[in-house]
Amino acid sequence: MGNGRLLTTTAEAPTRDTASPTDDVVLELDGVVKRYGTEDVISGLSLSVRDGEILTLLGPSGCGKTTTLRLIAGLEQPDVGRIRLEDVPVADDDQFVPPEERGVGVVFQEFALFPHLTARENVAFGLSGWNDAERDARVQELLELVGLESHDDHYPEELSGGQQQRIALARSLAPEPEMLLLDEPFSSLDVDLRVEMREEVRRIIKEAGVTAISVTHDQEEALSISDRVAVMNDGDVEQVGTPERVFQDPKSRFVAGFLGHASFLSGAVRGDHVDTSLGRVLRDDVNGLAHEYDGSDIDLLVRPDDVTAYPADESEANGRVVYRRYLGPTVLYRVELDSGETIECMHNHSDRINLDERVAVRVTADHELAWFPANQRTAEPSTVDA
Repeated sequence: MGNGRLLTTTAEAPTRDTASPTDDVVLELDGVVKRYGTEDVISGLSLSVRDGEILTLLGPSGCGKTTTLRLIAGLEQPDVGRIRLEDVPVADDDQFVPPEERGVGVVFQEFALFPHLTARENVAFGLSGWNDAERDARVQELLELVGLESHDDHYPEELSGGQQQRIALARSLAPEPEMLLLDEPFSSLDVDLRVEMREEVRRIIKEAGVTAISVTHDQEEALSISDRVAVMNDGDVEQVGTPERVFQDPKSRFVAGFLGHASFLSGAVRGDHVDTSLGRVLRDDVNGLAHEYDGSDIDLLVRPDDVTAYPADESEANGRVVYRRYLGPTVLYRVELDSGETIECMHNHSDRINLDERVAVRVTADHELAWFPANQRTAEPSTVDA
């Protein structure tokens, strides 16, 4: 019964993950369109998901990420395009496989546990076709996996939010699905508990050896839990890649602005350097700046940890602090440069710079900066909180 894919951690494992993604594609969306009335909520979306990976659909409210998850689950039917699971069509012009026949488990953000059933009974709920011995063994295995075997007789109201989430996860894993879908899995948890549960949920998914797709608008969550992140905007995917890649090398201004605080510093390419209002940035410190851009105007992406500001007299100052946010370990400053541009920088909490103080700002990044042609500037909204 089942596919027996539950894995156990070995002492030899050098990393936190038991199962690593492969290059085998287990889910493929090809040119998928979903309309509500006359509006395209999903507009020609194509995406591949690899065996054993955790892929997160990340984007702002209304970008189509939850609709995409529902299309994969079979809770919605595409108007155009094709969805293939394990190389078998589950939705196209000719057929539509219902949710219960797709071998896909879903963890809803409210967990949706049955209040009249114990933790053990909730986990066993989807195993009605198993014999008693197999069902009991599978439930015990999963309770041990999520670390709640001692709470097996507790009802949902007797469990904490994190414990309820783990039981919901175990229940979805019980029938050994080929794929697990998680809809805003941490949104109902306390802020402190979210951080703890991200790593715990990742561990459980990896030890279960299942492919997972998560949906969130929380950038930190997506970057911390995922093998790859698909950043969505206006019903389509703007970029897919590892968390490090999409953060450090965004392929669009939207991705750059959505993932963390982003400032754009205008510059002019001049031979081996780029002239900016903060001084020269060496061409070697700009990622992939081809020679055909010699003499052109570009915008450098600088994040708060890429620049440093310090109080200075008028002979050295090039900006003024217009905003200050204390974050505990760090302080975020927003500086209005004399050039008219605005830039943000992050300092240690012990570095005190006052509002309206004149400062000198310098680029101090220890990595190559991403950039965009100046002629591609758009009116995309900033993610900076006012």
